[in-house]
Amino acid sequence: MFAKLQDPLALAGRLLMALLFLPAGIGKLTGFAGTVGYISSVGLPMPQLAAAVGLIVEIVGGVALIAGFGTRLAAVVLAVFTLVASFFFHAWWAVPADQQMIPQLLFYKNVAVIGGLLTIAAWGAGGWSMDARRGKG
Repeated sequence: MFAKLQDPLALAGRLLMALLFLPAGIGKLTGFAGTVGYISSVGLPMPQLAAAVGLIVEIVGGVALIAGFGTRLAAVVLAVFTLVASFFFHAWWAVPADQQMIPQLLFYKNVAVIGGLLTIAAWGAGGWSMDARRGKG
């Protein structure tokens, strides 16, 4: 039964994963100054460059997941991006104990997202993708 569902489930997984990244990237684009301010607030150097890199990774990576084009590479890039962002923006260990719950939840949610992205990288986009049409699935 699951063999018949493999391609639709792979597509659904890619679309749902893209739903996390594409709107975030568009939000960074439309609210660039706010994104730069937020990045500055955690002390990262070159916040304008970091914001530009973030929006490019999220938009291009999200579109790649949707289309299933360059999916394995996109998934790895998004996984690394998510890991790095998690340490800077959800550093629950650096806040007082009574304020750790939400940052910790977001950090471990991102760890799970990284796991999903690595699964996509390992298994590819599935049959309903541009990669499959190109024989690179």
